This record gives sequence, C-alpha cells and structure tokens, in this order.
Amino acid sequence: MTAPKLALATTSVSEAAVDAVVIGTVQNGAGVALAPGGELVDAAFEGKLTEVLGALGATGKAEEIVKLPTLGKLPATIVVAAGLGKVGADGAVTAEQVRRASGAAARALSSSKHATTTLSTVDLQAAVEGTVLGSYSFRGYKSEAKAAELVKVDLVSPAEGVAKDHRATLKAATAIAEAVATARDFVNTPPNDLYPASFAEKAAALGKAVGLDVEVLDEKALRKAGYGGILGVGGGSARQPRLVRLTYKGPKARKKIALVGKGVTFDTGGISIKPAQGMEQMTSDMGGAAAVVATIVLAAKLKYPLEIIATVPMAENMPSGAAYRPGDVLTMYGGKTVEVLNTDAEGRLILSDAIVRACEDGPDYLIETSTLTGAQVVALGNRTSGVMGSDEFRDRVAGIARATGEGGWAMPLPDELRADLDSRLADLANITGHRWAGMLAAGVFLREFVPADLPWVHIDVAGPAYNAGAPWGYTGKGGTGLPVRTLAALLADIAENG
Repeated sequence: MTAPKLALATTSVSEAAVDAVVIGTVQNGAGVALAPGGELVDAAFEGKLTEVLGALGATGKAEEIVKLPTLGKLPATIVVAAGLGKVGADGAVTAEQVRRASGAAARALSSSKHATTTLSTVDLQAAVEGTVLGSYSFRGYKSEAKAAELVKVDLVSPAEGVAKDHRATLKAATAIAEAVATARDFVNTPPNDLYPASFAEKAAALGKAVGLDVEVLDEKALRKAGYGGILGVGGGSARQPRLVRLTYKGPKARKKIALVGKGVTFDTGGISIKPAQGMEQMTSDMGGAAAVVATIVLAAKLKYPLEIIATVPMAENMPSGAAYRPGDVLTMYGGKTVEVLNTDAEGRLILSDAIVRACEDGPDYLIETSTLTGAQVVALGNRTSGVMGSDEFRDRVAGIARATGEGGWAMPLPDELRADLDSRLADLANITGHRWAGMLAAGVFLREFVPADLPWVHIDVAGPAYNAGAPWGYTGKGGTGLPVRTLAALLADIAENG
C-alpha cells in the first residue's frame, strides 16, 4: 500500500486549504453532539453545526459517516462527521472508538486528496493508526489504477502536551500502523506469488534493510538439522519449505524475546483435504508469520531496548505423491515423535520445530502467534483472539490485546486434554480423537515443546487475521494485520517493566 503522508497541522482548521475536514460526533441521548475538536468547525457554522448534522440524520453512533458541504464557510469543500458512539461514564471516549472513527473517515475520503482531522485532538496515536489503516488498500493486482486516493492528512495537535511529544507520538504511531500494513500486504499477496522461498526472500530483505541478522534454512539445511515437522508439512509441495531466523539486538537490551509465527503460505489440508468452499481464504494461513516479521522490523525501527529473535517456519501444505500421510510418524526438531492423524492439523507441527529451536536461544519470554484452529472461530468469533500459555503471562498478554483494540481472551490449557493426545506409536498425536476443545487441545500440544519454567503465550488468530466480510472501522476486506499492534504493545511493556 501507499499510506497517506501524515503531518501535524500548521494551519487552523478555519484556514486550512484542504479538500475535507474530519470532525468527531458522539451520541447525546436522542440527538448528536460534537466531540472535542468539533468546536473548531462549529464556529464557521455560527454554532449551528449540530443542528445541521441532525437535519441530515446524524446520530453520532459508532462509525457513522455524514458529509456536508461547507458552502464557502471554510476553505475545505466538505466536512466529514465521523461517529464515535456513546461516551463513557466519565464523559470520555476510548482510543479504540477514535481509531475506528478515524478509519471509517479515511475509507470515506477515498475521493479526497488532502484532509485535516480534529479526531487527533481526542487521541493522537489512535487517530494516526486509524487513518493509516482505514486508508489501506491492496491494489497490486488491479489492471486499472485507482481513480483517486488520500494523499495527505494533517492532524490537529491535542491541546495538552508539547510539540516535541506530539511529533514523537506521530512518528511511533505511523511506524506501528505501517507495520500492520506490511503484515496485511503479506497476507493479501496471492499464494502463487507468496510461497516459502519468496516469503523468505521478502522477510530477509525487510530484515536486512533495518540491520537485522538474517538466517534462512532451505530444505537441505532443514533435513540436515532434523526439522521433521516443517519437512513433513512442506514435503508435498513442489515449492519446498524454509525456516527464517531474524535477530535484533537493541541498545542496552533488558530481556531476550523469542517470537514465533506460523507461515503456511497456503493450506489445502494436504491428504486430509479441506472442503473447496472458502479454501481461497487459506492464503491467510501465514498471518502469524506475517505479524512476527512485521513486528521485529518495527522493533528495530523503534529501537526497543530488547534482544528479539524471530523464528519463522514457512511451508505450503499440498497433497501429492510426496505428501505426508495420516498415520505417518514424524521426528520433530529436538527428537520428540508425533503420529499424524490428520494432515490438516499442520500448523502445530511446523510451530513445534520452531518453538524448540527458539527455546535453544534461552529467551526470557516466548511469544507465538498463528492462524491455528477453526475451533478458535467457533469459540470466540472473527474478532477475538484466543490467548493461551503460562497463566500470568497469558493474562498479561490478553489484557494488552484488549487495550490495543485488537481483542484477546485468556483461555485455559486443561491438563486432562493431554491424555487425549496420547499416541499408540509416538510420543503424542497431532490431534485428539474427538472434536471438543480443539483450540485448547492445540495449545496443549504446543505446550509439550515449551520448557516448563519459561513464560510463554500462544495467540490463535485464525478468525481475526482475515476479514472475509464487509469493511468496518479501520479494517478492510482481506488481511487485518493482527496481532501486530498487540505484539508491539507487549514488547514495549516488557521493555519498560520486564
């Protein structure tokens, strides 16, 4: 994508030579009220802006967009009123409300080239993130150029704080939003162009551009080192698997973090083939890997005082004469054996290899994310990630996920599920013999490869990583970029609090 250029406004709204001015509205009983910043425009309408908006049907509900012509009252051609929804008991709105309203406004400004927004006076970081992500589009495969797109957005500075702090917030928030967009680009790239080797090349190029140490293992190196899970899953494809390792060493690093992300560039289910309906969405099965690659690159840009090592397995799960079969036993990296009962439970196999390798680095925390189970969608829907792992760290991550607006819910890893993974041939099987608690059983499987004393978390984003429905807020159709913002906030929290 090409993000609009963002800058802090240097001209007052009443004098800004722009195409559109964005203001926020909130629900006020049966009517509509202006959010902070709206008074900057209301003066030009002689204090009657809410009256005009009400006449146009505005209610201030979340993500509502109402446009009205300025008729020469402002240099701008139109005012775009973006609904924030209901205010809290304290009379304030949340950052996520600002983020979604900013995203909805950005989507509505596709025919404008230059806009200014007052939503930034409510929450600058949220307005930046919502604007960048709401204006996101993936058009690399369109034969016709887009007629118009938002080129520049000026953000009115909050009244509180100093200019230096506002500039720092703008820079960091833009970098975070662009990292989300990078993950979206990876997910939205079709699988004929994004396969293990090309994904590895793109990840390596991004890493080298910000000074990361890069290691890429091809199928020969994987075989020599004994990565049985990655080789098993990727063996059925003509496009062989890869393992990418990206290392960032920040200034005065306080903790060492292992990041792991599932990179199945396309998942047919293998021999246990998936139904045809909806299979095209399996281009998103590398969403975890996309988020991890984007996050470690972001960490380097923002110079987090951490050491971070991303271990990213990449494979394409295809049926062929060379594919692994139900009934096969794979020897994973590190020596544990797994009986394959279903080749469509492939993500946990490549992740297990990667987790064992990541733990050899002696991290203080292990953070893994993946589009792992359809059971996550059944349990939590398409917008709430399942967060599992060691109890204290799991709860910490789930709280941060909700605070970022990405959503996450702490889920248990019941010990009794471990017996359901017993195998008659191997150390464990890759699925249980029943359909219950599938998301949790996958987490229990992964736990078998994590040292008992290591704080770790598994974030299942099977539903939230891809939006197959209509656009909403700052989320368009296709890849969402989850959970990049959660990972970024978590890394910042670890850098500050350990």
